[in-house]
Amino acid sequence: MAFEKEITLTLNGEAVSRRIDPRRNLVDFLREEMQLTGSHVGCEHGVCGACTVRVDGEIVRGCLMLAVQADGAVVETIEGVSDSGEIADLQAAFVERNALQCGFCSPGMLLTAQDLLKANPGASRDEIREHISGNYCRCTGYQAIVDAIEKVGRQRRGGDS
Repeated sequence: MAFEKEITLTLNGEAVSRRIDPRRNLVDFLREEMQLTGSHVGCEHGVCGACTVRVDGEIVRGCLMLAVQADGAVVETIEGVSDSGEIADLQAAFVERNALQCGFCSPGMLLTAQDLLKANPGASRDEIREHISGNYCRCTGYQAIVDAIEKVGRQRRGGDS
């Protein structure tokens, strides 16, 4: 029998406790133990952004963080921020601007965009590009993604749509 560690965290607003292998990374815990499959496993090296989640309000790469490191933390996944309506405007803009195609990168891209717009809704196109540069998209070419994020930033500032 392998050594297991008990962790307790707040996951998308609900308290969760589980006994897990301390070597399990956070994204695998979320996908396999919690059946929250919105965060994807891509490169497993922290460079593609597909596994992006929020821990204590900060975006992190779920493939680089062990689940035991989230013990006592508040963890939010794409399912949580989507269900709460927090990113509804971003989701609508991504659809409208065709900023998602296969959808593999979309959860991480949306969380990263929300992170930027919470801190800086007036971000320039260059700032948007820089902020999302750690999230790979192989389908869209990024132009539509930048357009969608820029549009939502304008809307949140009370500007034109």
